[in-house]
Amino acid sequence: MNISSKLIKAKPSSSYINREISQVLFNLRVLELSENKNVPLLERLKFLSIFSSNMDEFFEIRVSGLIARLETGSTEPTIDGLRPDQILTRLRKIIPSLVERQYNILNKELLPELAANGIIFLKRAQWSANLRKKLNRYFTSHVKPILTPVGLDPAHPFPKILNKSLNFAIELEGKNILGKKINLALLQAPRALPRFLKVSDEKDEEIRFVFLSSIIHEFANGLFNGMKVSGFYQFRVTRNSDLYLDQEEIKDVRDALESEMPTRQYGDAVRLEVSKNTPASIINYLLNHFELTIDKLYEVDGPVNLARLQDVPEQIQQPKFKYKPFRQKTYLNTEKDIFQQIKAEDILIHHPYDSFENYLNYIHAALKDPNVLAIKQTIYRVAGNSKLMQLLIDCAKRGIAVTVVVELLARFDEEANINWAEQLEAYGVNVVYGVVGYKTHAKMSMIIRKEGRRLARYVHLGTGNYHEKTSKLYSDFGIFTANYQLCNEVDDVFNQITSMGKPKKHKLILQSPFSLHSGLIKHIDDSIKNKNKKNNFIIFKANSLIEPKIIEKLYEASSSGVKIYLIIRGACALRPAVNDLSSNIKVISIIGRFLEHHRCYYFSSSDTLYLSSADCMERNFFRRYELAFPILDKKIRNYLVSILNMFLKDNVNSYKLLSNGKYSKIKDKKKSFSIHDYLLNF
Repeated sequence: MNISSKLIKAKPSSSYINREISQVLFNLRVLELSENKNVPLLERLKFLSIFSSNMDEFFEIRVSGLIARLETGSTEPTIDGLRPDQILTRLRKIIPSLVERQYNILNKELLPELAANGIIFLKRAQWSANLRKKLNRYFTSHVKPILTPVGLDPAHPFPKILNKSLNFAIELEGKNILGKKINLALLQAPRALPRFLKVSDEKDEEIRFVFLSSIIHEFANGLFNGMKVSGFYQFRVTRNSDLYLDQEEIKDVRDALESEMPTRQYGDAVRLEVSKNTPASIINYLLNHFELTIDKLYEVDGPVNLARLQDVPEQIQQPKFKYKPFRQKTYLNTEKDIFQQIKAEDILIHHPYDSFENYLNYIHAALKDPNVLAIKQTIYRVAGNSKLMQLLIDCAKRGIAVTVVVELLARFDEEANINWAEQLEAYGVNVVYGVVGYKTHAKMSMIIRKEGRRLARYVHLGTGNYHEKTSKLYSDFGIFTANYQLCNEVDDVFNQITSMGKPKKHKLILQSPFSLHSGLIKHIDDSIKNKNKKNNFIIFKANSLIEPKIIEKLYEASSSGVKIYLIIRGACALRPAVNDLSSNIKVISIIGRFLEHHRCYYFSSSDTLYLSSADCMERNFFRRYELAFPILDKKIRNYLVSILNMFLKDNVNSYKLLSNGKYSKIKDKKKSFSIHDYLLNF
């Protein structure tokens, strides 16, 4: 029986894991890091806040997408055989227990442990008389002037509530200036206000913080002259934040985005969070206003937005509570001729162990070199105060022909990318917005340099964004090369994106939406044909694996005897270790100090290794411009394969995916091995 017959015969749920549930289980693994006693205390607090921000995006995009499908009447099942309503039902059974666990970790573990170590979040009852005076002055001078309380009556209807904003429902006693009784007021905390305030001095032994919500609660009576605050309750609403643009109809993507983006803050509500002490009458009032059913309510035992706690560690200078700092390596430096270094041999960069300064020095060398004629660069996400973008502007000022392909539809970075595009254009940079209907997600840049009578190309290709901040947190590979064939093919891709010309056939690179999907399938087929070859195996490392045809082909390879090792950080729809289907497939997820972000595809039968910007998802294969580029230097290729094997040996940060779709923490009591620690000390 061939693999297709097996899949048809098997129930879909026995062959595939649901994507959304898999994503929630990834978030659970992040949450577990906040419980891990081997993780430094402030890093545990940071992981707790990361769990919150991950869940925010999950509701904004994934849950809202499922709800939208239901509202349009779609009952088409996903590859796991589940309809949108069935997926939502399962999620509603899983997520509340995770949220409860999150707040238990905060209240019963982290806050007591922080307090025991002299880091205290003071409740109002713990304020001294002197601190109360200081906070009253702070409230009067810095907070009260920018607050706008709204008493609800026919003349003051329910105000618009921003997505994920901190809000308060305030019960009142007494009458207003007109002698009318007002029972309820709403107050939205401006986002410019910090969500907590450090109230200790450097000389104090203890480090003390006070939440903004506590300050506003304590002095809220000052907002309602002549009335008394009798109840004060936090709430927060999460809204559908996906942008829906019909790119076939719009004439200018940037104009359409600029007009559409403000509506993101006021999309349909998908979740209501309230503090646990909120009365049922107010909860029902809020649910009715936001047109939400009770199953979309989350009552939490603490602040309604724990994502903001991610800023706390930055205000505490105690190294023992944080990960040990490390020094990033820089290979490309301006003291040597960078172009000669690249021409001599391909150079691999591994973030965050290697510094982003390597790439900045590469662009800086172009700025200072009178022989550099042109630079081409893709941009998906960059830092807010990006040194790279300023360097590109400086290059344009110097007369270099700079072309930047800016992806305007990078989710949640649309506004920042529009602002950068405008700045680049102001200084003469040729800004292109890619191809309508396809996101430009490929990470590539090219420098064209005059060398004697010829033009030479130098290329950088990577798996991650050109982003100074995330390059210190995300694990990514990048390679500098002057290989003629590879540079020529990258030049073809740039010209294809900017000129809208037809794609050329490439010998080396695989490119979405044209050849990447079929190219990976061909390599898997070749592995199957060589099934009897000694030491025949496949290693994939990616953020997600959910595209059904790739999964089916991996099942086929497993059934033929090919060993398959998958390092998938997040959503994985493939079900491993199923007899006669995937018994030769092992799936692990590594969640630790750094966010695993590189995408690698290795086929031992042909000794072919691709690095890529693309995950194994339908969107990456068919709705984006992506690159997978081969590692041609055998020394670098061997090194990368050894690193991938090291990832597979990790038993500190690693989880094994079981055939039932759940994850089991990998442990080895005899000898522990952390890939992150290994690479930091390499």
